[in-house]
Amino acid sequence: MANTAQAKKRARQAERSRIRKAGQRSGMRTFIKKVIAAVESGDKEKAQAAFKTVVPVIDGAVTKGLVHKNKAARNKSRLNLRVKAMA
Repeated sequence: MANTAQAKKRARQAERSRIRKAGQRSGMRTFIKKVIAAVESGDKEKAQAAFKTVVPVIDGAVTKGLVHKNKAARNKSRLNLRVKAMA
């Protein structure tokens, strides 16, 4: 447990940050799932539209420090492959 005032404040800040980031991470995952669901349903237009909405969301997560840039690039690449494979 934190003993100093500074450590107590950092613990409070860390908890608030954890809660905020959890919500943002969950939202990003929801957008990713929408692309996957559209791909599995076979609707190419819907999948492309969902992909176009998820790309800025993933890029924003990188900016906010939620995910590493390489993980973001990997997610975008794999989603794009799945969308393009629908012929």
